[in-house]
Amino acid sequence: MNRSIKTLLLVLAIILLGQAARASEIFEFYTGGAYTAVVNDETSLLSNPAGLGRLRDTTFTLADPELDASYTATEVATISTFTQVFTIQGLLDQLNQNKAKPWHSKLQFFPSFVAPNFGIGLHGKYQYDAEVDATGTNYTLDYVNDYALAMGFCLRFFGGIMKIGTTVRAVDRTEFHGVLPATSTGLEVKNIASEGLGLASDVGLTLTAPIAWLPSLSGVVRDAGNTSYTLSRGMFHSTATRPVDTLQTIDAGFAIAPILSNNNRMTITAEMHDVTNVRQATTTNRNIHAGMEFNFHDFFFLRAGMNQGFYTAGIELASTKFQLQATTYGEDIGTDTVPREDRRFIGKFSIRF
Repeated sequence: MNRSIKTLLLVLAIILLGQAARASEIFEFYTGGAYTAVVNDETSLLSNPAGLGRLRDTTFTLADPELDASYTATEVATISTFTQVFTIQGLLDQLNQNKAKPWHSKLQFFPSFVAPNFGIGLHGKYQYDAEVDATGTNYTLDYVNDYALAMGFCLRFFGGIMKIGTTVRAVDRTEFHGVLPATSTGLEVKNIASEGLGLASDVGLTLTAPIAWLPSLSGVVRDAGNTSYTLSRGMFHSTATRPVDTLQTIDAGFAIAPILSNNNRMTITAEMHDVTNVRQATTTNRNIHAGMEFNFHDFFFLRAGMNQGFYTAGIELASTKFQLQATTYGEDIGTDTVPREDRRFIGKFSIRF
């Protein structure tokens, strides 16, 4: 590694370590790490539609289940209780036996079809974040279930130096965010959650300089103009209320891609989420993500980085037909003054044609 790369890594480290404050967990429509300036696959539809302009081939993703869970999940759920933790009441019953242990689980999938500058896909997500406090009094629950049909396209200008993309998605959302008595019984989604159907749109821009290392600057307007879920009451539950609006945010990222040898490459990226409101926040640490990836022969990928001040690491094996990923990362679920890391892992397998 030459001196320029070492210098850049040192600068990134100083920036990240300098953010000492913490904040509560952020819930987003789609999370995939530091991706804004580097995404170049079907997940561009969910993260940065300008990434559709980086696609070179036509790809149909038949299946890509992804499981994201806390390390503490293995302490809360056993083989005999595994099915119970995927209902609101069943999860409460298990957490009452494991007080002060945070629970996070997310299952998502995204079958899709993408081609250069175009894509369409169906995204589904079930996510539970919950905890019973040490006294056994409160059951804090964040539950989100999304089904979304997304379609996007990208326009390339000046030989690909500028890429502008947009995605439109129809979203059926069911959610609950609140605190319930830990002694509650008979809890069901249809009785406590809100569901509604909405239309959302993201707009992305990527500028790539046609010079060595291909430095790229990207920005994404998410949920442009805010997203409401009042088109209808939803398709699955007859709830009396609708989910709260998702407010517009803007993310920005920067990336470079040094070529290490004929068959080996490297990508370094850093980004900040919700840049328009970051000055008003009491902390900025949760908004910062950074990482680097080593690409060996487009088959083996090694990744490391920082998420909200905590380390991330991952590996991937990929070919034209399959993709296998394993990742660990830390999420801050504490407060502005008391940081609290929830160490999590992600496993993903994809079949493509």
